[in-house]
Amino acid sequence: MFRMRFPHQLFLRLTAFVLALLSLLFFAFPAQASGAGFTTFELSKTPGIVCPGNANCTNNAAEPQIRSDPAGNFYASSENGLGAGTEAWSSSDSGQHYTALASPNAASQGSPVAPGGGDTDVATAPVKNAAGTYNVYVASLNLANIDVSTSTDAGKTWKLNPTSASVPGDDREWIAADQASKVCISYHDVATNNIDVNCSNDAGATFTQLGEAFDVNHAFLAQNNEIGNLVIDPHTHVIYQIFSGIANAGEVSCSQAGSCGYHVVWVAVSTDGGKTFTDHMVYNNPDTTVSYGHQFVNMSIDSAGNVYSVYSDNHNVSYSYSTNQGTTWSVPVKVNAAPSTTAIMPWSVANNAGKVDIVWYGTSYYDGTTPPDSYPSSAAWYVYFAQNVSATTAGSSFTQSQATPIIHYGGVCEGGISCTGNRDLYDDFGVAVNPGTGLASIIYSDDQYTNDANNPPQSGCTASTSNSSSCGHTSIATQTSGTGI
Repeated sequence: MFRMRFPHQLFLRLTAFVLALLSLLFFAFPAQASGAGFTTFELSKTPGIVCPGNANCTNNAAEPQIRSDPAGNFYASSENGLGAGTEAWSSSDSGQHYTALASPNAASQGSPVAPGGGDTDVATAPVKNAAGTYNVYVASLNLANIDVSTSTDAGKTWKLNPTSASVPGDDREWIAADQASKVCISYHDVATNNIDVNCSNDAGATFTQLGEAFDVNHAFLAQNNEIGNLVIDPHTHVIYQIFSGIANAGEVSCSQAGSCGYHVVWVAVSTDGGKTFTDHMVYNNPDTTVSYGHQFVNMSIDSAGNVYSVYSDNHNVSYSYSTNQGTTWSVPVKVNAAPSTTAIMPWSVANNAGKVDIVWYGTSYYDGTTPPDSYPSSAAWYVYFAQNVSATTAGSSFTQSQATPIIHYGGVCEGGISCTGNRDLYDDFGVAVNPGTGLASIIYSDDQYTNDANNPPQSGCTASTSNSSSCGHTSIATQTSGTGI
């Protein structure tokens, strides 16, 4: 948080009322206990199985994502790993049950192009297609290129484009949809570390438009950034690409030497459909050793076009908001509160004007020096859920609740494939809301052994292998009570 400093003489003249007013202007109130309630259950890897309520509600996937369509249907995906394909699910009853779908990229099995299965993301169209449904898109990484699979029939069948990226050799793709059949992907191209944005106007069959997230004044960011997600305003068609990086060209040398981190949150904004972008600074932390380059900075947009940026410094989750299409931003506001003393891997979703939900992996452990990668085995991690229904008002408050039982103990590595510690939670997870009710459904990773009706054990997962990759799986926490957004 920012802290305002004033001359001593001025402090003597300020009244208690003015001090309180300034506090409202620059700080959010501490998160309060939330009345939100959740039900949790594991998903199935077998197409056609409905969960919860089946002994086959097990999977071994991780690093999931989730979106909703305008009709209130949820669609989710999770990865089996590079070359192993992608899992997908849908819910038509506000997240109470999820049906396992056929793998979106199974069509590439046995072909010259290996199936995807890395870094999955999902998007839904905001406008119905000619058949009267909303297109669903699932993206995954095959490293040589990007798989984009399109369903025009609510996930029953998929059509795969295994070479969606115009620039081959890619990493960490994101996907966002607009209108009935426009879909865009963003990704790092490995050769230059640029953030490329490719768009398709034929529902993912071909990606013919290529743009770069860095404008001419910010070319120094190309080799000094960590990509975040991609979002599109369905009303104005403005495209936003969030990322973290350094502050200026003078920091290139210290960034490459490792003496300064990606302490700035940036957003690239396109008003011409993704052809060109202009970069705006969301927040520049004056402590250049801080990094927001942990997976991942995140952005969401509400129905009024307000945009929200969410980011973690490996200790706290903060958010900033913009009411003018990302041109200027509010001061950062801390989101998490005790018992979540550590908060990492945030994700957000916005719905009605000024209303936002934020989730993260959190634990009560924090000693001020140890990074999460090296946390002791006593550190218990949960999924936390925070909500703000006046998020564009200075001084507004969040409610906070624990959405899940314990999902992991010990260290959590956030370095992607460079991780040397425990990576059971991988790099991100997600939350979406039913736009009608405003109630949330969270998809997350879990490596705990369980054996109950909602969470049967996976093959190879036993009580003795709990808290290991043998028990790793993807689960759902759906909001059943409390306020919607």
